[in-house]
Amino acid sequence: MADLSKYRNIGIFAHVDAGKTTTTERILKLTGQIHKTGEVHDGESTTDFMEQEAERGITIQSAAVSCFWNNHRLNVIDTPGHVDFTVEVYRSLKVLDGGIGVFCGSGGVEPQSETNWRYANESEVARLIFVNKLDRMGADFFNVVDQVKNVLGANPLVMTLPIGREDDFVGVVDVLNRQAYVWDDTGLPENYEIKEIPADMVDDVETYREELVETAVEQDDDLMEAYMEGEEPSIEDLKRCIRKGTRDLAFFPTFCGSAFKNKGMQLILDAVVDYLPAPTEVDPQPLTDPETGEPTGEVALVDEKEPLRALAFKIMDDRFGALTFIRIYSGVMNKGDTILNSATGKTERIGRMVEMQADERNELTSAQAGDIIAVVGMKNVQTGHTLCDVKHECTLEPMIFPEPVISIAVAPKDKGGSEKMGIAIGKMVAEDPSFQVETDEDSGETILKGMGELHLDIKVDILKRTYGVDLIVGQPQVAYRETITQPVEDSYTHKKQSGGSGQFGKIDYRIKPGEPNSGFTFSSTVVGGNVPKEFWPAIEKGFAGMMDTGVLAGFPVLDVEVELFDGGFHAVDSSAVAFEIAAKGAFRQSMPKAGAQLLEPVMHVDVFTPEDHVGDVIGDLNRRRGMIKDQMAGTTGVRIKADVPLSEMFGYIGTLRTMTSGRGQFSMEFSHYAPCPANVAEAVIAEQKEKDAKK
Repeated sequence: MADLSKYRNIGIFAHVDAGKTTTTERILKLTGQIHKTGEVHDGESTTDFMEQEAERGITIQSAAVSCFWNNHRLNVIDTPGHVDFTVEVYRSLKVLDGGIGVFCGSGGVEPQSETNWRYANESEVARLIFVNKLDRMGADFFNVVDQVKNVLGANPLVMTLPIGREDDFVGVVDVLNRQAYVWDDTGLPENYEIKEIPADMVDDVETYREELVETAVEQDDDLMEAYMEGEEPSIEDLKRCIRKGTRDLAFFPTFCGSAFKNKGMQLILDAVVDYLPAPTEVDPQPLTDPETGEPTGEVALVDEKEPLRALAFKIMDDRFGALTFIRIYSGVMNKGDTILNSATGKTERIGRMVEMQADERNELTSAQAGDIIAVVGMKNVQTGHTLCDVKHECTLEPMIFPEPVISIAVAPKDKGGSEKMGIAIGKMVAEDPSFQVETDEDSGETILKGMGELHLDIKVDILKRTYGVDLIVGQPQVAYRETITQPVEDSYTHKKQSGGSGQFGKIDYRIKPGEPNSGFTFSSTVVGGNVPKEFWPAIEKGFAGMMDTGVLAGFPVLDVEVELFDGGFHAVDSSAVAFEIAAKGAFRQSMPKAGAQLLEPVMHVDVFTPEDHVGDVIGDLNRRRGMIKDQMAGTTGVRIKADVPLSEMFGYIGTLRTMTSGRGQFSMEFSHYAPCPANVAEAVIAEQKEKDAKK
């Protein structure tokens, strides 16, 4: 078995275009995984980008790449950038033990890097900082370090200093060891010399080293006392302290360089090995109760002797078939094993297991706790499912995927496209749990549902470019609902006489508003045999069947209670069918009398804005019928939380960017259904009637 202390599962976080791919590419080159480095701008990088890359900020081709450095195994996971893909960011953070935050030397801390940093803080992932692109015009390492302090509110621990700047950037000084690494002009990563520190930098290096030592020894009281008495700690002791502080998120070791020019990369790989935690050093994943979702108090210990516990965190379709990426938390997984998927209760046999190494796949026969691997051709596994030992069923803390709230109708432009579209959409739903599809039975339209406008835009774009399906796309639609506001007592008789046996059913009933989120409830208080018991289920079925289409605009009905209290029957003509028809007629007759009302989805909106734009943002949310719930000042700006109707949020990202000069960000998720104001309800009902008339 491999030594787990030699494992590092890391992710690379960055704003789009901070040099994430180039950094990954250089890591692969330096670790000997690839011999020729491809460049992103030539379209030849190993983790090559599809056309959507620029829009998505995530690598689509590889989710995890394995490589080796100093006898340590590094599993590098690409994490995406964009806020609409919170699913992607969350699921990457869930399976990582540490990360590298890449910042552009001239762009500094950009909005997307703030968002990713915030997620990483919430997930408590230890990180190194790499200030990249120091060979670019306007690059300023010290400026970026200040931004990390002021904008992210983080504590950067400067480990290297740049020698020269912009075009004159030739190398870095390792502050801890007081050594200068200088590269020649060949652009090859291995062509460097270790020299004396340039004379004009000696004072700076000493200042930063003193700061580094003072910060590091705070992690160890004995060392700190000795240092106060003038004793210089050894390099080993300092590294141990830096490792502890990094793991506890007390500070973030900060490095500089240029991934494109191959300068400074070795020191980062050394730092990953020296300072980022091994799988056994992070808090183990909690196990939860599958029924309630509450933690059971047990954890998945990172140990190969434990029963198998693993999490499927990403599903990807590529030229080799469906790949399921899995992080193994405990135990061992062997080729040919039968394992249990605790989410479905079904077993699966492990066929081919592979580890991804750049663009190659190495077949594996077994993998153990701490590994991140891919399994080819799993049938019923979805993102967030727990895979475990058949004898020891368990559920890892699941990933939470919000419900989609916005939908668009799509249809293929040509007849031949519909089958192609069906297959493509099937694959996309498996890859992204926050994306759903259904078919409208009346119109035959395909309805795509997602988290926001951008989310659906990109799905349509992928269908077009990746799968070659051209679509006609309708306007975004909001998922409205209907309910009633007052109780009604009513009676309905269904009778039909036309030769032979007739149909007869009479029901007396009360309809009243139910508790919020109670759906439909039916009860019967009939005494005496006025409506025989055997007909009650038919009456309930009749009412329940009508709940899908309300009387106002045909939207599903929520929160209604029906009570049957009397009625009448005919010994020959009454039947279950007659009473079911009576219930349907009763629903149509009484719903309009019960004060039918339209409900709209209200979103919980979290807006992040620089301080100088808070007034504009709040004013705009008020105009959108928003209720401001809370505002919190942070180090980087203000977070405003509000409840806003979804119908008012279309196009919001554009407005927000304009108001905040591109620095504002927001995320939203479904909160609850609330009554529509009369003017909004009238417009929606009129629109639905127009649609129905067209059908």
